[in-house]
Amino acid sequence: MEQLKRYFLELAYKGTGYHGWQMQGNALSVQEVVEDALSVLLKKAIVVMGSGRTDAGVHARQQIVHFDTTEIIDKGTFIKKLNGVFPKDLAAFALREVQLGAHARFSAKWRSYEYKISLLKNPFEEDLSWFCYYGLDIDRMNKAAQLLLDYEDFECFSKVKTEVNHFECKIKEAYWEQNGQHLIFHITANRFLRGMVRAIVGTLVLVGRGKIDREGFREIILSKMRMRAGSSAPAQGLFLTKIVYPENIFI
Repeated sequence: MEQLKRYFLELAYKGTGYHGWQMQGNALSVQEVVEDALSVLLKKAIVVMGSGRTDAGVHARQQIVHFDTTEIIDKGTFIKKLNGVFPKDLAAFALREVQLGAHARFSAKWRSYEYKISLLKNPFEEDLSWFCYYGLDIDRMNKAAQLLLDYEDFECFSKVKTEVNHFECKIKEAYWEQNGQHLIFHITANRFLRGMVRAIVGTLVLVGRGKIDREGFREIILSKMRMRAGSSAPAQGLFLTKIVYPENIFI
């Protein structure tokens, strides 16, 4: 019997046509499409584990999944064949062997997301950004965003019905930048709660509109109450952009 090896597969996808990353019985998921394609190529049932679960309509510039199989000799050819099977809104970029104990989700040290707001209505970005017709003060939004680095309990930005043991996350960067007619929010943390980034963005937009001041944003964090925070920003502006792992897991 051949020995199994574990691989990390780097993916990107446009989430518009999917009901999120995670396998579901009644709707198309990215995980289902990836597993089906791998199973076809490797001629056996393959199950993958992703670095994180993106919601319906959310995109990924870098999603990492792991799976176990016998040795894949020519990784470059395998990626080309996989992209030939994938639909046009899903792409594979790289395949790396890792230690058998490495885990796409639990071995990750940092995860990064970006949220894209368009200040100008653009029909070509309908599925890739949130068109905001409000006047937004990016300086106010950045001053409030810096408060995220001072706290670790973000229950106020978590979906209410979620199965987690705690609401603690270590955020190491959170800031807005303006690039032409776009505002882009960057955030990196060791973990994220369900709906967390979209809830943060929705609340920071209220800050940018002058509806909440910096101290009001702090009070929302301290309250630990989701009902105190703003509405979640729409899914289409959110991108999973980077997953960082310790180098010693790679072979």
